[in-house]
Amino acid sequence: MKKLYNSFEQMLVNDGIKLGLERGLEQGLEQGLEQGLEQGLEQGLERGRKEGAIAVLERMLVQRFGPLPQTVRKKLAKASLTQLAAWSDALAAAQSLKQVFR
Repeated sequence: MKKLYNSFEQMLVNDGIKLGLERGLEQGLEQGLEQGLEQGLEQGLERGRKEGAIAVLERMLVQRFGPLPQTVRKKLAKASLTQLAAWSDALAAAQSLKQVFR
């Protein structure tokens, strides 16, 4: 059976494979880290926007209707940004908490 490579050629091939794997792993880790950072930043910004919207709406509700029941506070905490915006819009014309959360 004939050898495909002599020992020097085999060493070069092995080194090339090793270098390719190292570079591929390095590039993959770099891309993964970059994507992870982007996702983390976006999630953090989203959470910050939501917490800010909750704080403003809660303050406006308290000023208008007095202390909020725990059920309303829980509802605010579970709401999406879209829902918080809708409730904020409803607050202007509402005469009661019930009207805000319809």
